[in-house]
Amino acid sequence: MAAYDVVIRHGQVADGTGKKLFAADVALKGDRIAAVEAPGTLKGDNEIDATGKVVAPGFIDVHTHDDTALIDNPTMAMKASQGVTTVVCGNCGVSASPYLRSDIGHFLSLIVKKQANVSKNFAEFAGKVDAARPAINGAFLIGHGTLRMNAMGDDLGRTAAPAEIAVMRDLLDQSLGQGAIGMSSGLFYAVANAASTDEVAEVAKPLGTWGGVYTAHMRDEGDDILKSMDETFEIGRRAGASIIVSHHKCSGRSNFGRMKETLPKFSEAMKSQEIAFDVYPYVAGSTILRSDMLGRADKVLITWSDKVPGMSGRDLKEIAQEMGCSMREAADRLQPAGAIYFMMDEKDVQSAMSHPGAMIGSDGIPFDTHPHPRLWGTFPRVLGHYSRDLKLFPLEDAVRRMTSYSARRFSLTKRGEVKPGFYADICVFDPATVIDTATFDKPISPARGIDTVLCNGQIAWRDGKPGGGRAGRALRLHDMQAEAKA
Repeated sequence: MAAYDVVIRHGQVADGTGKKLFAADVALKGDRIAAVEAPGTLKGDNEIDATGKVVAPGFIDVHTHDDTALIDNPTMAMKASQGVTTVVCGNCGVSASPYLRSDIGHFLSLIVKKQANVSKNFAEFAGKVDAARPAINGAFLIGHGTLRMNAMGDDLGRTAAPAEIAVMRDLLDQSLGQGAIGMSSGLFYAVANAASTDEVAEVAKPLGTWGGVYTAHMRDEGDDILKSMDETFEIGRRAGASIIVSHHKCSGRSNFGRMKETLPKFSEAMKSQEIAFDVYPYVAGSTILRSDMLGRADKVLITWSDKVPGMSGRDLKEIAQEMGCSMREAADRLQPAGAIYFMMDEKDVQSAMSHPGAMIGSDGIPFDTHPHPRLWGTFPRVLGHYSRDLKLFPLEDAVRRMTSYSARRFSLTKRGEVKPGFYADICVFDPATVIDTATFDKPISPARGIDTVLCNGQIAWRDGKPGGGRAGRALRLHDMQAEAKA
């Protein structure tokens, strides 16, 4: 019997640290990387020929809404096909647990389609993820918006009372103790927009106790972006938590070019606080359809509408012309609905991606009828378009931003590097051909050049289709902390 279960032979290793590519065989045993040695020196029961390919750590998608997709769609083809082996869920203030209400509602419907997939506590929810045996791993944030809906019912247009803050804080504390990795906020959204800085900082206090992270879809990514950055930094400081600013952008044509203000502000704040941010490699964002966002977007595509089926993928301007009304009126008729907004400057996107504090997150919404192409294309687009073709940064640095840097920021112990003792999360890709194929017209399309993806030692994607491996798991904070100390 060979010493190893799988040996990936003759590849060029991008180990996740940013170190230059080097030739090596990589051996896997069980769910771990067992050896990284000179080419031709390792033997295994199963061998993968990686000649001409790069062997990298599995990519970590740090900004997703895949909470219940891991349960409903356990092959996770939209992520495994990109080389992603871990998704960070519960972003933008919305999470599937702890949820104490009997209704789902518009906000939670971003991530939940079945009542059975929400849970009253995080331990129960993580158990549902494990029971589904997804192909890739999930790590989970607790949404401040979800906590608000629990504590305040539908009376969300005000700051929470002290007793309600206590309820939210206790639910967060319980969830962190059961393995959630932090808390997210979405002060941009109606369910949380009335929350004060004090409210969020008070709710977030357990983060400092447990070592959880604070991620923020900031209150404003447009005219008041600098003020929103200050608020975010204050909340993290008061909670004693490291901070991730979600999908950093300067939104709206009037704010194009303002990365020259925000990025130096990040750099300065990083000198005194643990701060990072994630970016997606597109000039369009996607969320629920909001009339107040129409004015700042150059173009709006509808992603779904329950009330008026058949509108998915269509330009709102054309829909309004057909309806014989204004775009705002058309948006009202389509509600509830989702949309893609073209509202960023390409130079800003490139500046943000190349900043030392940036990592990559897709922010795709898995249940959209006509999703943003980032759901299927983010990571190959960074590797192919931005790194290889535009030479924005070297391949090794692109991989680092998707792997070890992300793992460190989210305390994902023993992930994000090709190194003995680390988990066997691996992506084998062709650096000459890797590229996204998903477009705004045809967004559901696997990337090219992703050869083989393994999660915890089992094949999650190979030869353009799911590989049958179902070794993903819910990554729990206390387990990862214990392993870090061992």
